[in-house]
Amino acid sequence: MRNPTPTTDGTTGPYRWRWLILVVMLVAEIMDLLDASIVNVAGPELEKSLGASSVGLQWVIGGYALTLGAGLVLGGRLGDRYGRRSMFLLGLSAFTVTSLLCALAPDITSLIVFRLLQGAAGAMLLPQGLGLLRENFSGTELTKVFGIFGPVLGLGGIVGPVLGGFLIEGDFLGLGWRSVFLVNLPIGIAALVTAARCVPKKSGDRTVGVDMGGAALVAASCALLVLPLTQGQGDGWPLWTWLCMAASALGFALFALQQRRRSAAGRQPLVTPGLLRKPAFAVGLGGIALFFAGLVGTQLVLTLYLQIGRHFTAGEAGLGNLPLAVGTAIGGAVSGAFLADRIGRKVLQIGPLVQLAGAVHLWFELDGLTADSFSVADIAPDIAPGIAVSGIGAGMVIAALFSFVLAAVDDDEIGSASGVLSAVQSIGGSVGVAVLGSVFFAGVRTGDFTGGFHRALIVQACLLTVFLALTFLLPRQGRPDDEQHGVTADAPEATRHAPV
Repeated sequence: MRNPTPTTDGTTGPYRWRWLILVVMLVAEIMDLLDASIVNVAGPELEKSLGASSVGLQWVIGGYALTLGAGLVLGGRLGDRYGRRSMFLLGLSAFTVTSLLCALAPDITSLIVFRLLQGAAGAMLLPQGLGLLRENFSGTELTKVFGIFGPVLGLGGIVGPVLGGFLIEGDFLGLGWRSVFLVNLPIGIAALVTAARCVPKKSGDRTVGVDMGGAALVAASCALLVLPLTQGQGDGWPLWTWLCMAASALGFALFALQQRRRSAAGRQPLVTPGLLRKPAFAVGLGGIALFFAGLVGTQLVLTLYLQIGRHFTAGEAGLGNLPLAVGTAIGGAVSGAFLADRIGRKVLQIGPLVQLAGAVHLWFELDGLTADSFSVADIAPDIAPGIAVSGIGAGMVIAALFSFVLAAVDDDEIGSASGVLSAVQSIGGSVGVAVLGSVFFAGVRTGDFTGGFHRALIVQACLLTVFLALTFLLPRQGRPDDEQHGVTADAPEATRHAPV
């Protein structure tokens, strides 16, 4: 273990390489954000190269988010037990290797399997970041660190689709879509070498229990939910799809019961059982799942519509996401800077209404597009305003949502609660890819691209309406940022709320 830097008066000062640790943590987070969004523009190329069907594409995109979300809380517990440095290096190594495997995938089935493994590696990697930062920063420096996180991660979200489009359209060395995954190799290797040298060793706490049974129940329940939602539309919703969804609901109920029994027996549960008995927190979980399902699913549909329906190149489709990303950044800045503090939970009600206004504008602009409108110059000026307005509404919600949900929990529960909320966010995004992707592709099969986009907007509007109703059951004021960040050593994604 590297020792802290001694000062001239003999006392121990801050660890000298701590700012390099911040850089490495940011690189790891950006790698995850890139992989969550960069593949969105690869759909047509995957179809040409590997013969990917619509269902296969949904699994490539949504499968990553599924295993990431299902494993986040477990990853945090493993870091507590075995040491965050060890788990970070292991997760980063696995993430880099699975990125290479994705790039080398010979068929769509292999690519789906490797994407699932990549998400699992991310679940081991990401929860360690904030804990490592808390171990090496304190006081005002820690506040500055959290202040850096938001803008940098937001930039990573914006870059994802644009970089993906650039790499695919450039077709460097004839690699095509494979370069989308290969870009992780030099980044991952550099981050791994740096982390191995600069992150100090610190033993984990072997008294921390790891609830593998609970983790398995969560993973199985998530899979039983996403599988029928992805496959059901194309198969005509046979009996097995309904049985899977019923089994998923039963699995989550068994998980809640298992967590209570484990806690009562004096063993550490995966999730603090008291959280599951708080009505406002349960409402918040549902709201987060609905909101991010609609947001992530609609973003995917937008990209698919531009590429498949309007024949945009991968690069043009990536740029087509910019109004949403810029709008989200503006809405988040306004909400986070002053609006949430001044009007409380009303910001969570105004945000969905702004999103719906943008969706309505986009709906009518889609109707006005002519059949021969295929260029960026023809389409972008028409649809960009509606997309940007929707992004502003989304950003207003994203910047404040976790704070209001965390206000419903006790101080000693914030770490566990943050991990659960982040996991639900990721799983909700996976469900959104499955549901809205299926709705859109149902229109694609009949050649009605605009109709498919319209129906996806209707689904999002329904999700936003239910979300809006749920916000009235949340606390009126959010938890102050300093209280959130003060106790989140095991909160894997407490500051990572960006959708793109």
